[in-house]
Amino acid sequence: MSQSHQQPALAKCPGCEEPPAAGDLFCGVCGYDLSAVPARPDDRPTMAITVPPAAPAAGAAGAVRWPAAEETDSSDVPAPVVRPADVPGTDSGGRPLTGPDTPDATPGRGAGSPAGPLPAGGPGAAAVRVRHDDRADPGGAEASGDFALAAPDPRAADHAAAPASGAKVCVACRSGRVDPDGYCENCGHAQPRERDHMEQELDAVAAVSDRGLRHHRNEDSFAVSSTALPDGSAAVVAIVCDGVSSASRPDEASAAAASAANEALLESLPRGTHPQTAMHEAIVAASEAVNALAREPAGAREHDAHRHQNAPACTLVGAIAAGGLLIVGWVGDSRVYWVPEDRTQPTARLTEDDSWAAQMVAAGLMNEAEAYADERAHAITGWLGADAYELEPHTAAFKPDRPGLVVVCTDGLWNYAESGEEMAAAVPADAGDQPLRAARALVGHALDGGGHDNVTVALLPFAVRPQGAGSACDTA
Repeated sequence: MSQSHQQPALAKCPGCEEPPAAGDLFCGVCGYDLSAVPARPDDRPTMAITVPPAAPAAGAAGAVRWPAAEETDSSDVPAPVVRPADVPGTDSGGRPLTGPDTPDATPGRGAGSPAGPLPAGGPGAAAVRVRHDDRADPGGAEASGDFALAAPDPRAADHAAAPASGAKVCVACRSGRVDPDGYCENCGHAQPRERDHMEQELDAVAAVSDRGLRHHRNEDSFAVSSTALPDGSAAVVAIVCDGVSSASRPDEASAAAASAANEALLESLPRGTHPQTAMHEAIVAASEAVNALAREPAGAREHDAHRHQNAPACTLVGAIAAGGLLIVGWVGDSRVYWVPEDRTQPTARLTEDDSWAAQMVAAGLMNEAEAYADERAHAITGWLGADAYELEPHTAAFKPDRPGLVVVCTDGLWNYAESGEEMAAAVPADAGDQPLRAARALVGHALDGGGHDNVTVALLPFAVRPQGAGSACDTA
């Protein structure tokens, strides 16, 4: 998924759908620049797999002076806070996320796959319930309602002429003025709907979400916010959700989940709730919000009747920076990456996918390359929704000893920067100072790579307090 690909031969011109002659750089009918058409990636849609919780790790690291995390995941074992140089940690079941003994601690992976047995019957057993996104077939764009980006390609546009001051600029050619009907007067490109491209920036966090180049709507959503802990210090929150396209109303599911999780955190953190407990409760609240969509009257589903077979569903990943701690939580295959400010230091992936591929690697049945090359790789085995098995929120706690950047994203981005090193290479050097601009650049990276999926990323700069600075979170 992260390898480079050669430009394939085009069966038809994206502009006029006429077959081009072999070796043509421009369409002989409409003049479309065929060299600007990105290669279609080999990535598959998201899928996740739930692994039974392992026994808690012995010798937990020193506790911090937070109230005890009363609720974590179904194993009821809070993850200890660790003090890593390269940000290892444990998940909420006590399993190490990285280390020499972890099954898939391979170079380029900052976090290992959770260990655990496969469901009875092996890889093909019917007991393994997975949800398949309807984009699993690379040739199934027509069936899913996806479509290729219409000409002109933004990267080939002439940006010399600028519209009058105060006029809205076309997002496609970036030079034409947009008329009152929502079309560019220069290239004729229809401008995105409000949700097709969303941006938000606070003082300490920024997020960008984009429909991508092949989807007819944006099924991702996000929420970013900040609040104050009881001691007056700041807590910063980033939540990112990815709607499951094969379900009904995936756009509504992701929006409901992001909003519910964010509201739950803004309510619990100021009360002094341990951030890891707060994250667990927020994921439960998000799940309940998505479940509620399935109970709505049939009339609410009329606009999406062709997807009525599955209840609304989405994945969720979130991060909290509070009192020197970094808490992450997730269900599904959206991810959190750690990119240190000093790029010579190790990067890390802090989450482990709930996916078919991750389970195959964890069970030792395939290596990582084989698993992610399989068409089932992105089948999710954990999600939020009324037809999910049993909700298994994952949470992990970290105490970074150096400043860095927390990248919270959907697979629409990490498909084009899968390993920690690839993600760090894609993140602009000034991301800590300019998180919104860096988030835009990362979305652009995914679009330049093909933009096959919706793309959402939130960037949360993480500062480390100087030695001697008092805090309610200093180690006991």
